[in-house]
Amino acid sequence: MFRSVLVPGLVLAVVIGVGLQACSDAESNKPEAPRPALVTQPLSDDASQDVFPGEVRARYEPELGFRIGGKISERKVDVGDRVSKGQVLATLDTDDVRLQLDAARARMASAQADHKLAKSELERYRALLERKVVSRSQFDGIESRFDASVAQLRQARANLNVARNQADYAELKAPRDGVIAQRLAEAGQVVAAGQPVFVLAVDGDREVRIDLPEQDVGRFSIGMPVAIELWSRQGNVFAGKIRELSPSADPRSRTFEAWVAFDNDEVGAELGQSARVFVNGGDARLLSIPLSALTADEGERYVWVVNPQDSTLQKTPVKVGPYQEQTVPVLAGLKADDWIVAAGTHLVRQGQAVIPVDRQNRQIKLTPPADDSGTDTDNAE
Repeated sequence: MFRSVLVPGLVLAVVIGVGLQACSDAESNKPEAPRPALVTQPLSDDASQDVFPGEVRARYEPELGFRIGGKISERKVDVGDRVSKGQVLATLDTDDVRLQLDAARARMASAQADHKLAKSELERYRALLERKVVSRSQFDGIESRFDASVAQLRQARANLNVARNQADYAELKAPRDGVIAQRLAEAGQVVAAGQPVFVLAVDGDREVRIDLPEQDVGRFSIGMPVAIELWSRQGNVFAGKIRELSPSADPRSRTFEAWVAFDNDEVGAELGQSARVFVNGGDARLLSIPLSALTADEGERYVWVVNPQDSTLQKTPVKVGPYQEQTVPVLAGLKADDWIVAAGTHLVRQGQAVIPVDRQNRQIKLTPPADDSGTDTDNAE
């Protein structure tokens, strides 16, 4: 009787155990839901290098002025306008110039008349000399008058050409294609010959102008490699080099002006954009990450990088420099546009799917890079 009661109970326990095990196996086969992960991007390690603010300028920026003095009657362009070679930028009041041109024309006409008269007299006296009607001294006087008329005619013709040029100089024309960078005079203003009226940023090469402190200028030399970053495209660093270094300091700021050349086909910088120049003796800028983002395993340091394609984690080895108070510089293994896990790195694993969020718990939308060099990511929130 006792055995008949025990056996059904044992069977029931086995059935319940098998059912629980089946439920556990079914739950374990379900894919794990992505968990939120605090992510960040590497920052510039400004403490390990010198950073100089600058402005994108044209390599050639001639100051344009009239070749004659006068009163500006009309200004045809303004700052930022694109101009082409030969385009009229401004004009002077031409009343005085036209009067000078009229006077030169009158002197030219007078010289032509005197020359014509002197030529006819010379021919007549030459015939009289052959017939022995006039003396040789009289003929020499007429010939001298003719030579003087030729010289006066040449002088009058040269003065007329100068007056015509002066009339042409009343129009200020662009010598090359470019953009008006500065306007230094206004309509109604009286300017002297050669006084700057506009500054033209000529199309072509672009450079970054920076100011170097007096105490550090000895560290720099022409051809020295540097790195350039545009404020509007932070995270994208481009190679450059110092092309020109001023031999003397500015008398007021006591800084030395330097020009940094770069390949604008690669950078695509526009005139007037703000930029930063990084100088650390290399071709690229160093990056830094929070200490909480760095993990070590068997002597190897690594970070967790979020794959922008599917938001999964990848264990990425990195080479780091000396530890700072809250950050550590990354020497190799990481790009400026990578997103890395900034906290809780001991709770994640390789290939785990996550939901990237910032410190305000806002989800971040990751944009896959367009090429191997990497591009900026967009924060959707």
